[in-house]
Order: sequence, then structure tokens, then C-alpha cells
Amino acid sequence: MAAQLHQFICLSDNFGVLLHDPDTGATATIDAPDAAPVLAALEEKGWTLTDILVTHKHGDHIDGVPALRKRFPEARLVIPAGEADKIEAVTGKADARVREGDDVRVGGLVAQVIETPGHTAGHVVYFFPEEEVLFAGDTLFSLGCGRVFETSMTVMWESLVKLAGLPGDTRVYCGHEYTQANARFALTVDPDNILLQNRARDVAEQRERGEPTLPTTIALELATNPFLRADDQGVRAALGMQDADPAAVFGELRERKNKA
Repeated sequence: MAAQLHQFICLSDNFGVLLHDPDTGATATIDAPDAAPVLAALEEKGWTLTDILVTHKHGDHIDGVPALRKRFPEARLVIPAGEADKIEAVTGKADARVREGDDVRVGGLVAQVIETPGHTAGHVVYFFPEEEVLFAGDTLFSLGCGRVFETSMTVMWESLVKLAGLPGDTRVYCGHEYTQANARFALTVDPDNILLQNRARDVAEQRERGEPTLPTTIALELATNPFLRADDQGVRAALGMQDADPAAVFGELRERKNKA
């Protein structure tokens, strides 16, 4: 039986996501911004938490972990090895520290760990190929990407290139509901993109109805997300960077978004 997914808002604009394997009963939370909404979601679905998969060290992704571990002491905590010490200072000792190429099981569901440094130096994402699902944390957003805090722009671009190479049908769950603001910026640097124009209208209607804009897909992001389109001639022309290296174009996009 296919995995079941349940998405909900945490804090003001963070997304929580539960991944459930109906064959084994295993359930993972992807990050834990706040314990209360995660616990409420588990109760609503009638699921028991067995795994906590952490993407990176920021408080709005791990502050709920201690309370969840207290409520579910047998739940396994999986964290990125590259920033384990800082995460464990909040969460306590992890059960697994993972790196590029490691596999993580949630019941019978298997994730590939992909290192995506940029937003933080040790950020990882979890890709479930059989389920065609990516939990992207704060690396890739719908129509955007995370701020680059701890690496060069080139390193972040290389991380995004990794994700851009995943199958187009991959459903992407991101850490935040930023799509509408991202759409406004995207139109300033890719104004002639008809697919983007249509998507921006759809997103505005979704938000007006109070609906989430996630998940997205890799194919949709490749067509409309300017941060994955740094080699597109239209985006390059809009920036006046027709002959620049894609990493430099990406860096300019990110700097402009920082100031938007």
C-alpha cells in the first residue's frame, strides 16, 4: 500500500508533514517546528510516531523535537551529520547521523539522503524514490529557495542542481508557505514566462481560499522557479547577464530576492 502523507501548518508559516507506512504502522515527522501541532496531527490521524527526520539545525525545524521525544521515547531521531552537535544541543543525542548516500527507512519506506549545503552548511533532504516524494526542508521552496547563510552562492546552486535532476513527477514538500511572495519576485525576473504568469494567478486564488500551495513538483519548479532557471536565456536577459556562469546568475537572483 502506498505511503500516506498529512501536511499541516506549524508556527505561522512552517509546514509540518507526517509520512505514514500503512503496511507497518511506522510514522515519521519531517522536522518538528512545534510539538503541539505535530501531536494534534498524530491524534487526528490515529498514528504513532516512530521516526523524526531532521533536515537542518534551525530552531523553527527542531524546537518541537524534545517534547515529541518525551511523548514518544522510542521514536528514532535522524539528523544530518554535518551539524549534529548543534542539533543535539537542543534535541539530545540522536539515534542516527546521516550523510550523502545514506538510506533511511520508515517502516518499509526507504529514503535516500542528499546533502544540500547552502541554507546551512550541513542541510540534508530526504528523497523517497518509490513514493516519488522529496522533503526539501529550506533548500528548495515553491517558486523560490532558502537564503544562503553558511556557504558560497556556488555551493547553494550546486545543491539546487542536484534536486533539479530528480524525476519531474517528484512531489516536493518544503519547509514554509512562501509561494505567493516568491511568485511576486519571480515575475520581476522572468516576466515573459506564460506558465509562471498562470501559476502566479493560481497561487493567489489558492491563498485567497486559504489552501496550501504545496506540494509542488520538480517539473513545475523547473518550468517556473527562477532559482532553477539560472541558465534560461529569458532570465539571463532580464538580469543583463546573458553570458554569465549559471552560478553567478543564481547569486544575483538570490541577492535581489534578499532585498525584495
